[in-house]
Amino acid sequence: MWFLDATRSEIDGYNMGWQRYLDARATDEKRRRRERANAEKKAAALHLQAAKMGAKATKAVAAKNMARRADTLLANLEPTRQNDKVAKIRFPEPAACGRTPLTAEGLAKSYGSLEVFAGVDLAVDRGSRVVVLGLNGAGKTTLLRLLAGEEEADSGQVVPGHGLRLGYYAQEHDTLDLDATVWECVRHAAPDAPEQRLRTLLGAFLFSGDQLDQPAGTLSGGEKTRLALAGLVSSAANVLLLDEPTNNLDPVSREQVLDALRRYEGAVVLVTHDPGAARALNPERVILLPDGTEDHWSQEYLDLVTLA
Repeated sequence: MWFLDATRSEIDGYNMGWQRYLDARATDEKRRRRERANAEKKAAALHLQAAKMGAKATKAVAAKNMARRADTLLANLEPTRQNDKVAKIRFPEPAACGRTPLTAEGLAKSYGSLEVFAGVDLAVDRGSRVVVLGLNGAGKTTLLRLLAGEEEADSGQVVPGHGLRLGYYAQEHDTLDLDATVWECVRHAAPDAPEQRLRTLLGAFLFSGDQLDQPAGTLSGGEKTRLALAGLVSSAANVLLLDEPTNNLDPVSREQVLDALRRYEGAVVLVTHDPGAARALNPERVILLPDGTEDHWSQEYLDLVTLA
């Protein structure tokens, strides 16, 4: 692990795994805070003593030297480290809906002579949690795009239930208008939301100031992910279709997404290669593509997540 410390303008190297790195980083930060506190305490004592000695002409030179030592101690201290900014990700409070807000019947999709899948049925009940698994090319992203209305099925149909409000996150950020600004993207996602609420939301996702006027196409992969997730959060979706939502995120932001998955009370259909995301979702069912087989979730399927 390499940690770029902007405060010290140095890179710290840690030859260890992630959890041990977190522990080692925390230990290093405590040591630096302790060293700073000790140096500040010593410098304060030297300044106090210098002030007492400076009142006597015979000790004026010694007092100046003592004060100079205290100033040198403080000058050599590293700047106080600020806490890292972290995106505060919380998926929306789901709007009220019927018992089964989303149903798919007999979905089939081909590209030219290549059949991706056929005869896929899916019923997404209120608050249910489903993982879609399959090897690369089995049609996981295609299924989510059909459910989201981004593509049309060759046969079969997607049936919206009572009160359905969909939120779709595309792994390639297809839902973002890359020519639009950050502000325009989130405003498009929530046209009726109060301006201050959206500005506060964007701030929670680490977008503020001039960056609100930056075209989405110029953002990094992680920034596009945060912007797309901010658009989801600005809605009141009761069914989330999430295609690799932890891709491109730094480890701290990934943990925020996983925590948001745990807390979300609406229904989720998830495509992921991240076992941590599957564990956080705590799914009830799994859909296996390309056959469209449905099964109860079990821990045995975790081994397929990284292969899928």
